Amino acid sequence: MKRGVQLLFLFSTLFILSNCKKADQHKLLYNKSYIDEIKAARKDVGFFIASNFIPGASVSVIKDGELIYSEAFGFASKDLEVKATRDTKFRIGSMSEIFTNVIYQKLVEEGVIHPDSSIQTYLPDFPIKQYRINLKYLAHHMSGIRKADNHEMSSSGKTISIETGLETFKDDPLANPPTVYQEETIFDYNLLGVIMEKATGKAYANLLKEYVTDTLHLNNTVIDNPVVTIKNRSDFYDLNFIAQVVNATSFDLRRNAPSNGLLSTSDDLANLGWILLNSDYLSEETRAQYFKSFLLYGDFPSTLSNSWILMEDNQGQPYYGKIGEVRGGSSTVVLYPEYGLVIAYASNVTSSRNQSPVFKIASHFLPQPEETKTSDK
Repeated sequence: MKRGVQLLFLFSTLFILSNCKKADQHKLLYNKSYIDEIKAARKDVGFFIASNFIPGASVSVIKDGELIYSEAFGFASKDLEVKATRDTKFRIGSMSEIFTNVIYQKLVEEGVIHPDSSIQTYLPDFPIKQYRINLKYLAHHMSGIRKADNHEMSSSGKTISIETGLETFKDDPLANPPTVYQEETIFDYNLLGVIMEKATGKAYANLLKEYVTDTLHLNNTVIDNPVVTIKNRSDFYDLNFIAQVVNATSFDLRRNAPSNGLLSTSDDLANLGWILLNSDYLSEETRAQYFKSFLLYGDFPSTLSNSWILMEDNQGQPYYGKIGEVRGGSSTVVLYPEYGLVIAYASNVTSSRNQSPVFKIASHFLPQPEETKTSDK
């Protein structure tokens, strides 16, 4: 019964675009030129949210530099019955790395740090491993540093400093030699964050503002801090073993801020994706290499570049994706450079990698065979 009510509520809004003259900009933004595509995308998102019992979420679509569709669904707080808006800040998990990577790229361009320098160049006290670890190995997730366990991903301990958080893993041996494998670990970007702090003499929070959020006007992206009030921050949820929505366990992500400790919106995520594709904020030289595959040990091509997953569609066109997962939140961004398309999604519930509607949304805005278009109308 409860699921039926959810479906009824969500699908009752699917055709609001064709009937309303002025949308609530806090909940919905759309370009009428794409009305058919947006209607189809809303239907898919509505079904996805209802069938996966997601309390609240937002989606954003940028086409050729214009935000053509942005909408919030469900609740930011179920207990308080506060509806989600386009300004609702969700936990974005490892999507935080993309913001950290922009800081890294700018500091490299300015000559403050060098990608081929070792960790010890900036952190002399960091234990020397059996193999040298360069900064670029951290940025590309090929350092060989071990993965974090579940407790380390969401610890509620008293350690809140990024630098102090290095104690968790700094004395451990490498899981494998650098450049042999690419394996995502929060420790790569936490370490990169501390190195950037040491190289600049500035706290990570200040670097984030200076190089990303303030400069690029991504005003809804902040470090999550459980002991302060953050405007428009969502509550956080989990699903129990029978798919009931429950409050997620409270924990402090500040020590993992560079890797998975940020809050953001789908609008900010989409805008950053577009900036990385098309803006001159990064130099021409940086942009030329940013999404490029390179050779790992044994001449195997990399599948990640600067934390983005590198993919190709059925026509051989490149596209790039990033997934963020953390307790009480999830996010996904996919970039289609050949079609000038960026799709972003964020929610307030823990989810797995196959739980994102971005590819269904994208399908409505990508070129399709003429017969498919005709049959859909």
